[in-house]
Amino acid sequence: MFTRWVHAAERLGRHLPSQCAICRGWQDARVCRDCLQRHAPPRWRCIGCAAPAPQGQPRCGRCVTHPPAFERAVAVWDHDYPWHLLVERFKFHDALDLADTLAQHLHAAIERQDAPVAVDCIVPVPLSARRLAERGYNQAWELARRLGIRLGCTARSDLVLRRRETPTQVGLDLTQRLRNLRGAFVVPQARRAELHGLRVAVVDDVMTTGATISAVAQALRAAGVRSVQAWVLTRTPST
Repeated sequence: MFTRWVHAAERLGRHLPSQCAICRGWQDARVCRDCLQRHAPPRWRCIGCAAPAPQGQPRCGRCVTHPPAFERAVAVWDHDYPWHLLVERFKFHDALDLADTLAQHLHAAIERQDAPVAVDCIVPVPLSARRLAERGYNQAWELARRLGIRLGCTARSDLVLRRRETPTQVGLDLTQRLRNLRGAFVVPQARRAELHGLRVAVVDDVMTTGATISAVAQALRAAGVRSVQAWVLTRTPST
């Protein structure tokens, strides 16, 4: 019943005028076609980490020599103007009105992949209890649960927990971030049997080095998950 109401609301919304979240022009979408054409040109990405890559190159050099803990990644946009501002509004400034359109564009990016991206379950990168209380919502879960509806797939926020809060990752390289995140995520013992043998997608808003989703993927693999994908809105260039 809930799913039918969500789809009905989305169909209605497509026929109502909306102010573009970027240019503020009145259009038929929350992000208008002109802004997508201007700021989101087609981009070839590494299938391993979603970083921009040379046309025709399936995996970047880093993924060849140091594969991440997840098999493949999907990103909608580069973490650059204006998308980084849109994500910041969604993440830090209570802009939950953007959740539906952001999930829609992430879903479209997933569906554009050449190889099948079927998964059995979608999980968000969890927040610590303090950050969740401060923010009032987990932006990754707001995306994950909407993707679950669009894909007809289970989305769960209770399968991976953040058991300790980590210092800020700003300014850290990949090695330092992985060290910072060691042991930060865990699959509760009571949930391990539910995950055994599943194909799981981990959703987050931004991927910088891939360290956070790799840490979540490691926790999932320790619980017996068969494969892990990373789905994000924006991807920063590899550093």
